[in-house]
Amino acid sequence: MSAATDHFWMPFTANRQFKANPRLLERAEGMYYTDVEGRTVLDGTAGLWCCNAGHGRPEITEAVSRQLSQMDYAPSFQMGHPLAFELAERLAQIGPSGLNRVFFTNSGSESVDTALKLALAYQKAIGQGSRTRLIGREMGYHGVGFGGISVGGMINNRRAFGPLLPGVDHLSHTLDIERNAFTKGLPEQGAEKADELERLVTLHGAETIAAVIVEPMSGSAGVIIPPKGYLQRLREITRKHGILLIFDEVITGFGRVGEAFASQRWGVTPDILTCAKGLTNGTLPMGAVLVSDSIHQAFMTGPESAIEFFHGYTYSGHPVACAAALATLDIYAREDLLHKAIELEAYWQSALDLLKDLPSVVDIRTVGLVAGIQLAPDAQGPKAYRVFTQCFADGLLVRASGDVIALSPPLIISKEQIDQIMSLLAKAIRSLG
Repeated sequence: MSAATDHFWMPFTANRQFKANPRLLERAEGMYYTDVEGRTVLDGTAGLWCCNAGHGRPEITEAVSRQLSQMDYAPSFQMGHPLAFELAERLAQIGPSGLNRVFFTNSGSESVDTALKLALAYQKAIGQGSRTRLIGREMGYHGVGFGGISVGGMINNRRAFGPLLPGVDHLSHTLDIERNAFTKGLPEQGAEKADELERLVTLHGAETIAAVIVEPMSGSAGVIIPPKGYLQRLREITRKHGILLIFDEVITGFGRVGEAFASQRWGVTPDILTCAKGLTNGTLPMGAVLVSDSIHQAFMTGPESAIEFFHGYTYSGHPVACAAALATLDIYAREDLLHKAIELEAYWQSALDLLKDLPSVVDIRTVGLVAGIQLAPDAQGPKAYRVFTQCFADGLLVRASGDVIALSPPLIISKEQIDQIMSLLAKAIRSLG
């Protein structure tokens, strides 16, 4: 192991394995990374689901540099600066109708924990203090805060940390390969799984449940796409019982499935929406929580001098992050990138068909510009990691999650680059034998 790699304890990484054979990226531009050896690597994952406008955008660089030279930092506690208010207005304009209040965070994890705290505090503010239970979903990923891993449903993210938040329950996941294998877009089967929420209401009592949180499309668990009617049914049940509905759109936000947010593409408006990643095109840490007017108004009571919500971060609405986000939103608007995934969706899906009959491929799930290729399990360990390493050696970055290869390229991708991704991925899958 090189001394140069000793000291960084890498996140979500087999550190000893990685440091024995490091994969180090040095530069990025457009659709491509360049590693320290000078090899070009096609980015099939938008970094980590976040560089939706591609890499090295000079507009963002200039906006960040300009803001740093003008003002590097300003507090948001009892103070403010214009960019945070401008950015909040812009997000309200492109977000789902009625979600007009914006609370800034620094990551998806912080956005989730903020949303959960908002939900609990809101129920207390309206006289429903008995509503303290939170409902997540199996195979859900909601970041790494204690709130997020409590409502999340990925066992490896939970098992080492002892007791988590009390009063949390989980819906069943919606992955159903037997009935929905190789579906393009939303699966036909599975909307009835939302009715399990009625069972949890009967079990715990609606008066105890504050909120339900789900990803409209589960990304980290391997691209699990909601069945037709599933999200609508969740919305109906939560509304009927006075339960808040939170959509975690950290991955699906900012054009990944063909609208600014998945809630807009699939016609379901939650009470609270979390986002991050694509907000600054991955250039600087930033997240946001979009909140309905009615929830916000419930906090605006009592003396005007009283703090309404005892929560926040040193870097909430950081001016440099705001500058990056505003420049990113300008790019999205100017190049119509928030709708690019719909424009390319049919071509993307047809290209993925080329992988359908390869050995080990048991399912392909795709919508917008995202895909999950499920591989058959192997006693030697997850095949997806072996595909990931082979792809990187051949000049393609994909994401391995268990037995799933996930693809989520920057929205600026061309048809020729889509073909290149599929060719290199097919070669790597065939190499499994």
